[in-house]
Amino acid sequence: MSVRMASTTKSYLDLINDCDRFPYDDPLKLGDHWSQIYQFMLPDDPRTHGFMLASTVKKMPWISDFVIDHKARTVRLSPSKDNGDPAAACTTAFSKLIQRIIDEDTFRVIHGTHSEPYPIIGANFSVSMERYASTLFGIVSRGAHLTVYTKTASGMKIWVPRRSSNLFTYPNCLDTTVAGGVAFGEGPFECIVREADEEASLPEDLIRKQVVPCGCISYMGLNDRGGGAEAGLIAPDIMFVYDLEIPEGVVCKQNDDEVKEFYLMTVGEVKECLARAEFKTNSALVMIDFFIRHGIITAENEKNYADIIARLHRKLPLPTTPQ
Repeated sequence: MSVRMASTTKSYLDLINDCDRFPYDDPLKLGDHWSQIYQFMLPDDPRTHGFMLASTVKKMPWISDFVIDHKARTVRLSPSKDNGDPAAACTTAFSKLIQRIIDEDTFRVIHGTHSEPYPIIGANFSVSMERYASTLFGIVSRGAHLTVYTKTASGMKIWVPRRSSNLFTYPNCLDTTVAGGVAFGEGPFECIVREADEEASLPEDLIRKQVVPCGCISYMGLNDRGGGAEAGLIAPDIMFVYDLEIPEGVVCKQNDDEVKEFYLMTVGEVKECLARAEFKTNSALVMIDFFIRHGIITAENEKNYADIIARLHRKLPLPTTPQ
């Protein structure tokens, strides 16, 4: 297995810091470096559903369905006509705005193309926007991650893919065995079922019968260049995590162009790759959580054990359920 060398060695807490980068103080407190954040609001809802950078608000080719209050630092979606269906009206407004962004090539994060719909999960009605636009508005995204492992005579081994060099985000990085964004109208487990076949050639029957749900991880990221978009975009995320133990005869192999190849790594090899920061940033968190769950990282061998667990389960400052 070829590996990419890094100049520094990362601790587990370092890897969390690389991903969970948004400050823990009040992001709307006046006088600090976050004082230019705008709150994104939905119709007839007093809650904030996203955090937008002032630079994004300034550059956005707004349409009339969005009302910007620079004094209050708010952006409110307020469709001029909803015909009694606010969900459809809001989703249509997002679609029109994103089409304008694509036409004018305003933001790199959009990739100049449309993407699958993502829900605003705390909304009081079923509203969605395209995936690539989610960090422009700073809404909470959802992902699902499955770690597949095998127990051998020499110890546990973990199936680890390397991302394709052609991917827009984190090319050539190591990743979770199976992972994907949870689309509008889809549950996390159904996402795993879909992605397991597409990414690792694992049959649906195996996934449905043997996958074990193991909770979730939450963090507040800031886009960096490795993410392939404008730097600093706010990216709150919930990752639902799952485990699957398979016998030695079952093999994970790529089934689409997003995966370059799979490695069957020992725990020691995975630790070394984490220390070299070879993993996609949020997938490193998934692996750390897996190590805690399986007793590989413990209070006895990791001085930052309590901090690590707390940081993997951050309380997000945005709603994750309807009122």
